[in-house]
Amino acid sequence: MKIQRFGVSAAFVLAGALALSACGGQEAESGSTGTDGEAALSGSIASDGSSTVGPLTSAAAELFMGENSGVQITVGTSGTGGGFKKFCEGQTQLSNASRPIKDEEKAACEANGIEYQEVVVANDAMTVVVNKENTFAKCLTVQELNTMWAPEATGKVTTWNQINPAFPAENLKLYGPGTDSGTFDYFTDEINGEEGASRTDYEPSEDDNIIVQGVAGDKNALGYFGFTFFEENADKLTAVEIDGGKGCVAPSSETARDGSYTPLARPLFVYVDKKAFASNPALASFMNFYIENDTAIAEAAKYIPLSDEQKKTAQDELASLG
Repeated sequence: MKIQRFGVSAAFVLAGALALSACGGQEAESGSTGTDGEAALSGSIASDGSSTVGPLTSAAAELFMGENSGVQITVGTSGTGGGFKKFCEGQTQLSNASRPIKDEEKAACEANGIEYQEVVVANDAMTVVVNKENTFAKCLTVQELNTMWAPEATGKVTTWNQINPAFPAENLKLYGPGTDSGTFDYFTDEINGEEGASRTDYEPSEDDNIIVQGVAGDKNALGYFGFTFFEENADKLTAVEIDGGKGCVAPSSETARDGSYTPLARPLFVYVDKKAFASNPALASFMNFYIENDTAIAEAAKYIPLSDEQKKTAQDELASLG
């Protein structure tokens, strides 16, 4: 397992560590201490799942390992579905997810004796993107997105003017997450009315970089992924405003938090193996650190932090595992 799509520089890690230094002793809540305490933590933590949540967990992991050199944390990005498969088989202790766990995944975990705690770690404004040369698709309605992405569009809706007669009669090229992605599940549920219901003649990838390259390389292309990845590539792409029924709204931290960016604003999750949390002090310390410093980590890594209420809920959930 390897860390993927994590571009935080050494300068960011140093700056983040300095910004969080006042919180460096938070690990003590789990009964163990970090480098500032009496006993150094050691051990390993395996994490996998969402490519949207992965970079945030990676940022937290880098900062935590900087203060706890005896702890090794790996963060894979096989997609939310792929992550849950490994988690429910006991291969990982943390599962990053951009959607809640499904009933069949719950059943798989139960069959293997895996008990878990769902923890919200950040918020997202799922972002629809177009090529920089696209000057007409500045705002799309939910209905227009449905016309574009619904299963019945397969092989039939192939030009932009089929979406809106005011758009040019140019070929429509679509890129998006693969079916293992929680982003795919959430988008299809909100836009097409059923999770997993999507046209099949688009270019799928679990690697958001592939989607960026595809849309950036074709003036008639469109794709979607998490807000943080758009921010990292805003010089290459344009974010489309979404009209959820009350006018066009651009994706941003503010619109995701205030509820105006509908229906594509969503929470992001980490699922924690309860038995591993109780038996592995490094895991307990890391999760406490993650949530305690969520605002600084999320803002530095260009995510949308938890609200005060969300943070309190997450801390209470972790405390109940202790």
